[in-house]
Amino acid sequence: MSTQENFIDFTFSDILRFILKWKKQLIIIGFVAAVASAAGSYLITPRYEAEVVFYPTTVNSIGNAMFTDLNKREADVLAFGEEEEAENALQILKSDKLSTRIIQNFDLMKHYDINPEGKYPMTKLQEKMKKNISYSRTRYLSISIKVLDEDPEMAARLANGIAAIYDSVKTEIQQEVAREAYAIVDEEFKNKEQEVWNLKLGLQELGAKGILDIEKQAQSISESLYALQARGGNSATINQLKAEKDTLAKYGSEYTNLYETLILELEELSLLRKRHKKAKVDIEKTIPHKFIVSNASAPEKKALPNRKLLVLLGASSALAFGIVVLLFIEQRKKISA
Repeated sequence: MSTQENFIDFTFSDILRFILKWKKQLIIIGFVAAVASAAGSYLITPRYEAEVVFYPTTVNSIGNAMFTDLNKREADVLAFGEEEEAENALQILKSDKLSTRIIQNFDLMKHYDINPEGKYPMTKLQEKMKKNISYSRTRYLSISIKVLDEDPEMAARLANGIAAIYDSVKTEIQQEVAREAYAIVDEEFKNKEQEVWNLKLGLQELGAKGILDIEKQAQSISESLYALQARGGNSATINQLKAEKDTLAKYGSEYTNLYETLILELEELSLLRKRHKKAKVDIEKTIPHKFIVSNASAPEKKALPNRKLLVLLGASSALAFGIVVLLFIEQRKKISA
Protein backbone atom coordinates (compact mmCIF):
# COMPACT_ATOMS: atom_id res chain seq x y z
CA MET A 1 0.00 0.00 0.00
CA SER A 2 1.37 3.39 -0.98
CA THR A 3 2.00 6.27 1.39
CA GLN A 4 -0.92 8.25 -0.09
CA GLU A 5 -3.31 5.31 0.34
CA ASN A 6 -2.25 4.88 4.00
CA PHE A 7 -2.93 8.58 4.55
CA ILE A 8 -6.49 8.56 3.24
CA ASP A 9 -7.53 4.98 4.06
CA PHE A 10 -9.75 5.33 7.12
CA THR A 11 -13.44 4.64 7.76
CA PHE A 12 -16.22 6.27 9.74
CA SER A 13 -15.58 3.85 12.61
CA ASP A 14 -11.98 5.04 12.66
CA ILE A 15 -13.18 8.63 12.96
CA LEU A 16 -15.62 7.67 15.73
CA ARG A 17 -12.89 5.88 17.68
CA PHE A 18 -10.69 8.91 17.16
CA ILE A 19 -13.34 11.28 18.57
CA LEU A 20 -13.87 9.08 21.61
CA LYS A 21 -10.14 8.90 22.14
CA TRP A 22 -9.73 12.67 22.04
CA LYS A 23 -13.12 13.63 23.48
CA LYS A 24 -11.71 15.59 26.43
CA GLN A 25 -9.48 17.66 24.17
CA LEU A 26 -12.31 18.23 21.70
CA ILE A 27 -14.65 19.29 24.51
CA ILE A 28 -12.06 21.79 25.67
CA ILE A 29 -11.63 23.10 22.09
CA GLY A 30 -15.40 23.47 21.66
CA PHE A 31 -15.83 25.15 25.03
CA VAL A 32 -13.02 27.63 24.43
CA ALA A 33 -14.34 28.41 20.94
CA ALA A 34 -17.86 28.95 22.30
CA VAL A 35 -16.61 31.27 25.04
CA ALA A 36 -14.46 33.18 22.51
CA SER A 37 -17.40 33.50 20.10
CA ALA A 38 -19.71 34.71 22.85
CA ALA A 39 -17.13 37.26 24.00
CA GLY A 40 -16.50 38.38 20.43
CA SER A 41 -20.22 38.92 19.81
CA TYR A 42 -20.20 41.65 22.47
CA LEU A 43 -17.65 43.55 20.41
CA ILE A 44 -20.09 43.74 17.47
CA THR A 45 -22.32 46.82 17.51
CA PRO A 46 -25.93 45.63 17.79
CA ARG A 47 -28.34 46.55 14.99
CA TYR A 48 -32.13 46.67 15.07
CA GLU A 49 -34.48 45.70 12.25
CA ALA A 50 -37.68 47.54 11.31
CA GLU A 51 -40.04 46.36 8.58
CA VAL A 52 -42.85 47.82 6.48
CA VAL A 53 -45.16 45.55 4.47
CA PHE A 54 -47.50 46.87 1.79
CA TYR A 55 -49.44 45.80 -1.28
CA PRO A 56 -49.01 47.87 -4.46
CA THR A 57 -52.20 49.04 -6.16
CA THR A 58 -53.29 48.16 -9.70
CA VAL A 59 -54.17 51.73 -10.73
CA ASN A 60 -51.99 53.61 -13.21
CA SER A 61 -54.56 56.06 -14.57
CA ILE A 62 -56.94 57.70 -12.09
CA GLY A 63 -59.06 59.02 -14.96
CA ASN A 64 -59.58 55.58 -16.44
CA ALA A 65 -60.27 54.05 -13.05
CA MET A 66 -62.77 56.69 -11.91
CA PHE A 67 -64.45 57.89 -15.11
CA THR A 68 -64.93 54.68 -17.07
CA ASP A 69 -68.03 52.49 -17.01
CA LEU A 70 -67.74 49.73 -14.42
CA ASN A 71 -68.00 46.96 -17.02
CA LYS A 72 -65.19 48.56 -19.07
CA ARG A 73 -62.72 49.41 -16.31
CA GLU A 74 -59.27 47.90 -16.61
CA ALA A 75 -58.43 48.43 -12.92
CA ASP A 76 -60.19 48.87 -9.61
CA VAL A 77 -58.77 51.51 -7.27
CA LEU A 78 -59.39 49.18 -4.34
CA ALA A 79 -57.77 46.09 -5.87
CA PHE A 80 -54.49 44.72 -4.54
CA GLY A 81 -51.67 44.35 -7.04
CA GLU A 82 -50.49 40.94 -8.14
CA GLU A 83 -47.18 39.66 -9.49
CA GLU A 84 -46.70 42.31 -12.18
CA GLU A 85 -47.44 45.18 -9.81
CA ALA A 86 -45.14 43.67 -7.17
CA GLU A 87 -42.27 43.45 -9.67
CA ASN A 88 -42.88 47.04 -10.78
CA ALA A 89 -42.84 48.17 -7.15
CA LEU A 90 -39.48 46.46 -6.58
CA GLN A 91 -38.03 48.18 -9.65
CA ILE A 92 -39.09 51.59 -8.31
CA LEU A 93 -37.73 50.82 -4.83
CA LYS A 94 -34.37 49.91 -6.36
CA SER A 95 -34.28 52.93 -8.69
CA ASP A 96 -31.69 55.69 -8.50
CA LYS A 97 -34.43 58.29 -8.15
CA LEU A 98 -35.72 56.71 -4.95
CA SER A 99 -32.22 56.06 -3.55
CA THR A 100 -31.25 59.69 -4.12
CA ARG A 101 -34.38 60.89 -2.32
CA ILE A 102 -33.68 58.61 0.65
CA ILE A 103 -30.10 59.89 0.93
CA GLN A 104 -31.27 63.51 0.83
CA ASN A 105 -34.27 63.17 3.15
CA PHE A 106 -32.43 61.28 5.89
CA ASP A 107 -28.93 62.73 5.36
CA LEU A 108 -27.52 59.21 5.21
CA MET A 109 -24.02 60.44 4.43
CA LYS A 110 -23.89 62.00 7.88
CA HIS A 111 -25.88 59.24 9.55
CA TYR A 112 -23.45 56.56 8.37
CA ASP A 113 -20.49 58.80 9.29
CA ILE A 114 -19.10 58.93 5.75
CA ASN A 115 -16.85 61.83 4.84
CA PRO A 116 -18.24 63.40 1.63
CA GLU A 117 -14.78 64.80 0.88
CA GLY A 118 -13.10 61.44 1.38
CA LYS A 119 -12.27 58.72 -1.13
CA TYR A 120 -15.23 57.14 -2.95
CA PRO A 121 -17.94 58.50 -0.61
CA MET A 122 -20.88 57.48 -2.83
CA THR A 123 -19.51 53.96 -3.30
CA LYS A 124 -19.16 53.57 0.45
CA LEU A 125 -22.65 54.95 0.97
CA GLN A 126 -24.19 52.58 -1.59
CA GLU A 127 -22.45 49.60 0.00
CA LYS A 128 -23.71 50.67 3.42
CA MET A 129 -27.26 51.00 2.11
CA LYS A 130 -27.13 47.56 0.47
CA LYS A 131 -26.14 46.03 3.81
CA ASN A 132 -28.77 47.87 5.84
CA ILE A 133 -31.75 48.28 3.47
CA SER A 134 -33.42 45.41 1.63
CA TYR A 135 -36.53 45.00 -0.51
CA SER A 136 -38.26 41.72 -1.25
CA ARG A 137 -41.50 40.22 -2.47
CA THR A 138 -43.31 38.03 0.04
CA ARG A 139 -45.00 34.73 -0.76
CA TYR A 140 -48.34 36.61 -0.72
CA LEU A 141 -47.15 39.10 -3.38
CA SER A 142 -46.81 41.98 -0.94
CA ILE A 143 -43.63 44.06 -0.65
CA SER A 144 -41.36 44.00 2.39
CA ILE A 145 -39.01 46.88 3.25
CA LYS A 146 -36.48 45.95 5.92
CA VAL A 147 -34.04 48.40 7.51
CA LEU A 148 -31.18 47.57 9.87
CA ASP A 149 -29.75 50.34 12.02
CA GLU A 150 -27.89 50.84 15.27
CA ASP A 151 -30.68 53.19 16.39
CA PRO A 152 -34.09 51.44 16.62
CA GLU A 153 -35.98 54.73 16.22
CA MET A 154 -33.99 55.55 13.08
CA ALA A 155 -34.65 52.08 11.66
CA ALA A 156 -38.41 52.62 12.00
CA ARG A 157 -38.32 56.18 10.63
CA LEU A 158 -36.24 55.10 7.65
CA ALA A 159 -38.48 52.13 6.81
CA ASN A 160 -41.66 54.23 6.99
CA GLY A 161 -39.95 57.04 5.10
CA ILE A 162 -38.97 54.75 2.23
CA ALA A 163 -42.57 53.59 1.91
CA ALA A 164 -43.73 57.22 1.73
CA ILE A 165 -41.02 58.11 -0.80
CA TYR A 166 -42.09 55.14 -2.95
CA ASP A 167 -45.53 56.75 -3.25
CA SER A 168 -44.18 60.15 -4.30
CA VAL A 169 -41.63 58.72 -6.75
CA LYS A 170 -44.23 56.56 -8.49
CA THR A 171 -46.56 59.57 -8.69
CA GLU A 172 -43.79 61.68 -10.26
CA ILE A 173 -42.98 58.98 -12.83
CA GLN A 174 -46.63 58.60 -13.81
CA GLN A 175 -47.25 62.34 -13.97
CA GLU A 176 -44.28 62.86 -16.27
CA VAL A 177 -46.03 60.62 -18.80
CA ALA A 178 -49.47 62.02 -17.90
CA ARG A 179 -48.40 65.60 -18.67
CA GLU A 180 -47.12 64.61 -22.10
CA ALA A 181 -50.31 62.66 -22.79
CA TYR A 182 -52.44 65.61 -21.63
CA ALA A 183 -50.58 68.00 -23.92
CA ILE A 184 -51.33 65.77 -26.92
CA VAL A 185 -55.00 65.29 -26.00
CA ASP A 186 -55.42 68.99 -25.17
CA GLU A 187 -54.09 70.00 -28.59
CA GLU A 188 -56.36 67.54 -30.38
CA PHE A 189 -59.34 68.65 -28.30
CA LYS A 190 -58.80 72.36 -29.07
CA ASN A 191 -58.28 71.64 -32.78
CA LYS A 192 -61.51 69.64 -32.87
CA GLU A 193 -63.38 72.44 -31.08
CA GLN A 194 -62.14 74.88 -33.75
CA GLU A 195 -63.24 72.54 -36.54
CA VAL A 196 -66.72 72.26 -35.03
CA TRP A 197 -66.90 76.03 -34.60
CA ASN A 198 -65.93 76.58 -38.25
CA LEU A 199 -68.65 74.18 -39.38
CA LYS A 200 -71.22 76.03 -37.27
CA LEU A 201 -70.10 79.34 -38.75
CA GLY A 202 -70.56 77.88 -42.24
CA LEU A 203 -74.10 76.80 -41.38
CA GLN A 204 -74.81 80.25 -39.89
CA GLU A 205 -73.71 81.90 -43.16
CA LEU A 206 -76.05 79.65 -45.09
CA GLY A 207 -78.79 80.43 -42.59
CA ALA A 208 -78.34 84.13 -43.35
CA LYS A 209 -79.07 83.23 -46.99
CA GLY A 210 -82.24 81.48 -45.96
CA ILE A 211 -80.89 77.90 -45.86
CA LEU A 212 -82.07 76.55 -42.51
CA ASP A 213 -83.37 73.02 -43.08
CA ILE A 214 -83.05 72.03 -46.70
CA GLU A 215 -85.33 69.00 -46.62
CA LYS A 216 -88.26 70.73 -44.93
CA GLN A 217 -87.78 73.93 -46.90
CA ALA A 218 -87.62 72.09 -50.23
CA GLN A 219 -90.78 70.11 -49.42
CA SER A 220 -92.63 73.23 -48.27
CA ILE A 221 -91.64 75.30 -51.35
CA SER A 222 -92.53 72.49 -53.75
CA GLU A 223 -95.96 71.99 -52.19
CA SER A 224 -96.68 75.74 -52.19
CA LEU A 225 -95.46 76.14 -55.78
CA TYR A 226 -97.55 73.27 -57.10
CA ALA A 227 -100.63 74.53 -55.28
CA LEU A 228 -100.26 78.06 -56.68
CA GLN A 229 -99.63 76.83 -60.20
CA ALA A 230 -102.63 74.52 -60.01
CA ARG A 231 -105.05 77.28 -59.10
CA GLY A 232 -103.35 79.99 -61.12
CA GLY A 233 -101.95 81.98 -58.24
CA ASN A 234 -100.07 85.28 -58.18
CA SER A 235 -97.16 85.19 -60.60
CA ALA A 236 -94.99 87.33 -58.29
CA THR A 237 -95.42 84.81 -55.49
CA ILE A 238 -94.66 81.98 -57.88
CA ASN A 239 -91.49 83.72 -59.03
CA GLN A 240 -90.42 84.28 -55.44
CA LEU A 241 -90.92 80.60 -54.65
CA LYS A 242 -88.94 79.63 -57.74
CA ALA A 243 -86.10 81.94 -56.64
CA GLU A 244 -86.10 80.32 -53.19
CA LYS A 245 -86.07 76.93 -54.87
CA ASP A 246 -83.07 77.96 -56.98
CA THR A 247 -81.27 79.17 -53.85
CA LEU A 248 -81.88 75.81 -52.19
CA ALA A 249 -80.57 74.02 -55.28
CA LYS A 250 -77.48 76.23 -55.33
CA TYR A 251 -76.50 75.83 -51.66
CA GLY A 252 -78.20 72.54 -50.84
CA SER A 253 -75.18 70.29 -51.36
CA GLU A 254 -72.99 72.62 -49.34
CA TYR A 255 -75.53 72.66 -46.53
CA THR A 256 -75.83 68.87 -46.52
CA ASN A 257 -72.08 68.42 -46.49
CA LEU A 258 -71.60 70.89 -43.62
CA TYR A 259 -74.46 69.44 -41.59
CA GLU A 260 -73.41 65.78 -41.94
CA THR A 261 -69.79 66.64 -41.23
CA LEU A 262 -70.85 68.58 -38.14
CA ILE A 263 -72.72 65.55 -36.78
CA LEU A 264 -69.63 63.36 -37.18
CA GLU A 265 -67.31 65.99 -35.72
CA LEU A 266 -69.58 66.49 -32.71
CA GLU A 267 -69.35 62.75 -31.96
CA GLU A 268 -65.56 62.87 -32.15
CA LEU A 269 -65.53 66.01 -30.01
CA SER A 270 -67.60 64.22 -27.37
CA LEU A 271 -65.08 61.35 -27.23
CA LEU A 272 -62.15 63.76 -27.10
CA ARG A 273 -63.86 65.69 -24.30
CA LYS A 274 -63.98 62.50 -22.20
CA ARG A 275 -60.32 61.71 -22.95
CA HIS A 276 -59.41 65.31 -22.14
CA LYS A 277 -61.22 65.10 -18.81
CA LYS A 278 -59.47 61.83 -17.89
CA ALA A 279 -56.05 63.15 -18.89
CA LYS A 280 -56.60 66.31 -16.86
CA VAL A 281 -57.54 64.27 -13.78
CA ASP A 282 -54.32 62.25 -14.15
CA ILE A 283 -52.16 65.36 -13.82
CA GLU A 284 -54.23 67.15 -11.17
CA LYS A 285 -55.20 64.35 -8.80
CA THR A 286 -53.24 61.67 -6.98
CA ILE A 287 -54.15 58.61 -4.93
CA PRO A 288 -51.95 56.33 -2.79
CA HIS A 289 -50.10 53.65 -4.73
CA LYS A 290 -49.99 51.17 -1.87
CA PHE A 291 -52.05 49.52 0.84
CA ILE A 292 -50.03 49.42 4.06
CA VAL A 293 -50.33 46.06 5.81
CA SER A 294 -48.01 46.95 8.68
CA ASN A 295 -46.06 50.11 9.44
CA ALA A 296 -42.62 49.95 11.02
CA SER A 297 -42.26 50.59 14.75
CA ALA A 298 -39.10 50.94 16.82
CA PRO A 299 -37.93 47.36 17.55
CA GLU A 300 -37.26 46.43 21.17
CA LYS A 301 -34.90 43.51 20.47
CA LYS A 302 -31.76 43.67 18.39
CA ALA A 303 -31.66 41.64 15.17
CA LEU A 304 -27.87 41.42 14.93
CA PRO A 305 -25.63 39.97 16.17
CA ASN A 306 -27.36 36.64 16.86
CA ARG A 307 -25.17 35.47 19.75
CA LYS A 308 -26.58 31.94 19.87
CA LEU A 309 -25.88 31.45 16.19
CA LEU A 310 -22.38 32.92 16.50
CA VAL A 311 -21.56 30.64 19.43
CA LEU A 312 -22.90 27.60 17.59
CA LEU A 313 -21.00 28.41 14.40
CA GLY A 314 -17.80 29.24 16.32
CA ALA A 315 -17.86 26.04 18.34
CA SER A 316 -18.79 23.89 15.33
CA SER A 317 -16.06 25.40 13.17
CA ALA A 318 -13.43 24.97 15.88
CA LEU A 319 -14.42 21.35 16.48
CA ALA A 320 -14.38 20.53 12.79
CA PHE A 321 -10.99 22.15 12.35
CA GLY A 322 -9.64 20.42 15.47
CA ILE A 323 -10.80 17.01 14.22
CA VAL A 324 -9.22 17.55 10.82
CA VAL A 325 -5.88 18.66 12.33
CA LEU A 326 -5.72 15.79 14.81
CA LEU A 327 -6.66 13.26 12.11
CA PHE A 328 -3.94 14.64 9.93
CA ILE A 329 -1.40 14.35 12.75
CA GLU A 330 -2.41 10.75 13.56
CA GLN A 331 -2.29 9.69 9.93
CA ARG A 332 1.15 11.22 9.61
CA LYS A 333 2.24 9.23 12.64
CA LYS A 334 0.93 6.00 11.07
CA ILE A 335 2.74 6.73 7.84
CA SER A 336 5.97 7.48 9.67
CA ALA A 337 5.71 4.33 11.82
